Amino acid sequence: MIRLTLRSLRAEALRMLLSALAVVLGVAFVAGTMIFVDGMRAGTYERAGTFDRHTDLGVYSAGREVLPPTLVDRVRAVDGVAAAAGELTNTAGVLGVDGRPVLGFTMLVAIPTEDALRSYDVVAGRLPDRAGEVVLDAPTVAAEGFALGAAVRVGGSSGPARPYTLVGTVDVAGTARDVGGPFVGMVGPDALALTGERGYGRILVAARPGASVAALTDRLRAVIGGEAVVKSRQQILDEAVEDAVRNVDQFRMLLLIFVGVAVVVAGFVIANTFAIVLAQRTRRTALLRLVGATRGQVFRAAVLESAVLGLVASACGVLLGVVLAGGMRLLMSRLDAPVAGGLTVTGSTVLTGLLLGTALTVCAALLPAWRGTRVAPVAALTDAAVQPARAAGRVRLAVGAVVLAVGVAALIGAASAGQLLLVAAGGVLAFFGIVLFGPVLVPALARVFGWPARRVLGATGDLAVANTTRNPRRVAASATALVIGIGLVSAFMVGARSTKDGIERSVDAQIGTDFVVSGIGQNLPAALADELTARPELGVVHEQRSTVVADVEIRAAHPALVGRTLGAVLAGDAGRVGPGQVLVHRELAQARGWQVGSPVTVRGHSFQVAAVVTDDTSGDGAPTGHVIDMADADFAALFPDQRGFLAEIDPAAGVSAEQAREVIETVLGRYPTVNLLDQGAYKKMLTGTVDMLLVFVTALLGLAVVIALVGVANTLSLSVVERTRENAVLRAVGLSRGRMRAVLAVEAVLMALVGAVLGVALGTGVSASAMALLDRLGGDFHVVLPLAQLGLTLAVAVVAALLASVLPARRALSRPVVEALADQ
Repeated sequence: MIRLTLRSLRAEALRMLLSALAVVLGVAFVAGTMIFVDGMRAGTYERAGTFDRHTDLGVYSAGREVLPPTLVDRVRAVDGVAAAAGELTNTAGVLGVDGRPVLGFTMLVAIPTEDALRSYDVVAGRLPDRAGEVVLDAPTVAAEGFALGAAVRVGGSSGPARPYTLVGTVDVAGTARDVGGPFVGMVGPDALALTGERGYGRILVAARPGASVAALTDRLRAVIGGEAVVKSRQQILDEAVEDAVRNVDQFRMLLLIFVGVAVVVAGFVIANTFAIVLAQRTRRTALLRLVGATRGQVFRAAVLESAVLGLVASACGVLLGVVLAGGMRLLMSRLDAPVAGGLTVTGSTVLTGLLLGTALTVCAALLPAWRGTRVAPVAALTDAAVQPARAAGRVRLAVGAVVLAVGVAALIGAASAGQLLLVAAGGVLAFFGIVLFGPVLVPALARVFGWPARRVLGATGDLAVANTTRNPRRVAASATALVIGIGLVSAFMVGARSTKDGIERSVDAQIGTDFVVSGIGQNLPAALADELTARPELGVVHEQRSTVVADVEIRAAHPALVGRTLGAVLAGDAGRVGPGQVLVHRELAQARGWQVGSPVTVRGHSFQVAAVVTDDTSGDGAPTGHVIDMADADFAALFPDQRGFLAEIDPAAGVSAEQAREVIETVLGRYPTVNLLDQGAYKKMLTGTVDMLLVFVTALLGLAVVIALVGVANTLSLSVVERTRENAVLRAVGLSRGRMRAVLAVEAVLMALVGAVLGVALGTGVSASAMALLDRLGGDFHVVLPLAQLGLTLAVAVVAALLASVLPARRALSRPVVEALADQ
């Protein structure tokens, strides 16, 4: 039986090729992900402790935001300390030689001046020793054309950019400070002045040679008391590795989710393939039983065949995974995304790929193999090619209908119940309902979608629809594999479009000006709003600032803008907001018993309620509706150090938008940490992440869709083999070669179209349920269907199905009619 099984596998290698392709793609995704992430992890481990190579102890904040510079002096004076320096990491901006900001997120770091603590890899020049000196990363220097000894303008949140002398370049590639943009290093006092920070994030300590680190730790703790905590070198390195690896692990988990989807789809394809192949061997299996083979031998032979196929395909998948990992790394580098390490192929990765692919193939073949053992020896006397297809059981269909109905009900009721878990459960149950009820649902939809083909192609269309629906279980399995991938893609498409629409409506409600100035990774510089306000060409300059005092959110407001962005005014006049006059939101007014004219005290200063307005959702941690809006000048007087991330700007009367833009750009030219946008560009900036995520998810799920389409081609190809004599008869009685191709093309399109439509319906339903839930929980979300994208998805599925029908059609027409009529 073993020799016969291997001989049969060799003889039918071409028939099993597409099935093996599904395994190859699934395993390649798994192996490629593991190889790529293992390489990132190895590089992360290697570079995690780069900046602590000479650090013996570290002093970290214990509940305080920063460590004051005076604490550095106290630590430096402790007996046994050879050197101590404060370290600060923040954001900044660099102006290029052309005067424009260098693109990319910029990291600013305070570099120790003590040689005992310097752990940077210098590429050229030296590290900064005194105020006014700066180092940059080597790639930025090369790209911008900076020269050592030249002036480089660097700016932060404290004010406009100022010149620093470039004294060196460093290598930070693959470290936690490689964030895809410029790296800026300067001495501690310069870093504090540039960022406006009042202290450091941590203090690095180097012990004197021969000093006891344990004793030094105790002395440091005695000196700093409860102000900070002391960590050992091993603790620092362990935390650095943990922080660095955490992001890698999260990225791996994200990729593995999509890997799981691809593997599940491959499982559907493989199971359907074996079901078809073993059904076509009914007569051969019966002959084996007739000459003495036991049911156990027949079962083990089918399992052995699946194991050999899975092992060979898995080996090919691992090899393809190496290529895939290399492609992922190349893509990341082209996108300027920092990737540490190279490609790491470990024995565990190879073993995992081989075991996963083999186990997947064997498990998918178990049920078809068991069904094959039920063939009676008398079946050898019948023509297996014309055996009627076995219909799905009534229990399966009944359970499927109930599960599908429950899933749909869960999606509909999730918003009312306020449970996100119901959305996920409803989507999963609806999918399994489609799987179980598919033998009824899929053929019915195929007949509906096949109606135009029957009308246009006549008998050819009737034949194609009949062929598609003759085996309900088979066509349902082929379509179901597509439902998974296209369902997820559709869910993300609808969710992304609905989210973008919600963001755009929110911007329209909150931004009432032509221009917006936003901080890049930080709040706006302190003097920027005043400089813009001083320009006569600008009529409105409003920096959005807020803070929370005693569970009440205090917000800065501009009299010219409150009418555009507030809801309904319940009492008073919102336009009266100004010096000494504030707006109070309804919930807070009701809670405190305030009315128009009531006195309100904020930080010891008295104000009067000018109007009571509708509730709003606070954005700074205060209870919803507990909001007071006061004039910009009043807010600045009470909270002078509170900065905002955004400023709204309108031109003055009689000034065109183009003139206003030129004026704003002139002011912003000295501030590399801010960005000027109009409303459309601001919306695009906010929604850009959604678009990028959608492209990323669609690309990853595309593999699952490809595997499912391979399943469609596989099903059609095996059906052609099964119908060899039938197709020969049709050709003998006059069916042309073109019409034979049309029959197979329509079959492929119907299978793909049904799966794609069900997938789009399922994905849209899940997203609609999620949006309804978010809207009920307080957001402003509504379902918006991206009809063009969904239509493109269906069109791609149809075109791919047409391409998938080419090889089966060629195979069906390749054999002479007389030879095909004699096929057994």
